[in-house]
Amino acid sequence: MLSSKADNTVRGWKLPFYPFVLTAIVGTFRSFIHLLAPDGGAGSIPGRDPSVTAARTILFAFALWGSAQLIYALIQWLAIFRCKSLVPLMWAVQILETLLRILVGHLKPDTFAHTPHGAIGNYIHLPLAVLMLCCHS
Repeated sequence: MLSSKADNTVRGWKLPFYPFVLTAIVGTFRSFIHLLAPDGGAGSIPGRDPSVTAARTILFAFALWGSAQLIYALIQWLAIFRCKSLVPLMWAVQILETLLRILVGHLKPDTFAHTPHGAIGNYIHLPLAVLMLCCHS
């Protein structure tokens, strides 16, 4: 099911590759909607007033974010245990993900009682990730 070699070869039946491309296209559009819509899609997509259910919406969004982080972590563990050759790619993904989180912070600023740990961590992790990626080159 999972090849021990990471390359650009489609192994087995080719049919699953094409719906995967479609899934990537849909996922890309969904991501841009959530990043760029004025309400992040929180009200405009499901047709609800975010101001009425703000607390529940925030909890729901954080739970969704947690599920995405878990999937990302599972892919990292897959690279660690099964596809070590993908570690440089994973560093590149971490750089992009951190830069996008910083961008979101600028595009959709929020106010906090204190600086979130992740915001501080971004400025520590980003140079580390760049250094680690450069070490692979």
